[in-house]
Amino acid sequence: MEKKSFKKHFIILSILLVVLFFVNISLGSVSIPFKDIFNTLIGNFSAKESWQTIILHFRLPKAITAILVGSGLSICGLLMQTLFRNPLAGPFVLGISSGASLGVALLILGSSLFGGFFLTNSFSNWSLPIAASLGAFLVLSAVIIAANRVRNTMSILIIGLMFGSLTGAIISVLAYFSEAEQIQQYLFWSFGSLGNLSWNEILVFSCIYVLGVFGTISIIKPLNSFLLGENYAKSLGINVKKSRNIVLLVTSLLTGVITAFSGPIAFVGLAVPHIARMLFSTSNHKILLPAVAVLGAIILLICDGIAQLPTSEFTLPINAITSLFGAPVVIWLLIRKKRIFV
Repeated sequence: MEKKSFKKHFIILSILLVVLFFVNISLGSVSIPFKDIFNTLIGNFSAKESWQTIILHFRLPKAITAILVGSGLSICGLLMQTLFRNPLAGPFVLGISSGASLGVALLILGSSLFGGFFLTNSFSNWSLPIAASLGAFLVLSAVIIAANRVRNTMSILIIGLMFGSLTGAIISVLAYFSEAEQIQQYLFWSFGSLGNLSWNEILVFSCIYVLGVFGTISIIKPLNSFLLGENYAKSLGINVKKSRNIVLLVTSLLTGVITAFSGPIAFVGLAVPHIARMLFSTSNHKILLPAVAVLGAIILLICDGIAQLPTSEFTLPINAITSLFGAPVVIWLLIRKKRIFV
């Protein structure tokens, strides 16, 4: 595909992203004229005070969160599929999300044993993100240690899956001994949510997201060489071990912070990289990296719009909507006979 065609695709996707961003803000149980939304966003506070509060403190943070989560998960999915050369690898294969879930489970389900109620009252809205981050960091440390002890990349994949199974088993045991109210609270968290973040939380989220993006940009050349195997990368003089650790660190960082603030959101990181490859017909990460970021943001904005059930006061779990979108894509990939990496 020619460079002009790439630019055309990016321009179209960028315009679509901006349009969907404004559409997402306009959706909700309270109908707000688009003119008042636009005036509020540009600083002209001529709309009703209640509308301004809804836009600036609820809908705008949620739309920004959708962009960060969608693009972050898609970047992680691209990194994992490239590192493991596996089209079905996603951002959660390292067990980082399971570690974050374990941290939240210990806080909610194990509250009577570990003093979780005291922790919740002490940190308020930060309790779940802190617990999830600690759980994710614990698994991250274990994965990094394992990565430095094994040479085969596929062994890291298996180790990550085993960590996921282990944490899942611990969560099941905690759930068995928990009360119905605690299980329900944990279940609601596992549905995923884009609308519960304050501006301070978004600031922390954005800083970690930017670190992850810069880390990914720094290893674009090694990522391209990984497509042909680690031996080929070594022949180009690339430090495979260092590059692999950076990939693992960036993926763990982004996956951990996304799960901590928004809960586990499935299939976006798995499906979007394949859509980007098909749309741009390239495996060059200089093109794929921004492509998956924009596409991931677009798709999650669409999913969030569907989840909000326009004109209704009910909101469907975002995790369910992304799964309804992603599952058919994965099934199609399994049926498709052509080679995934072009």
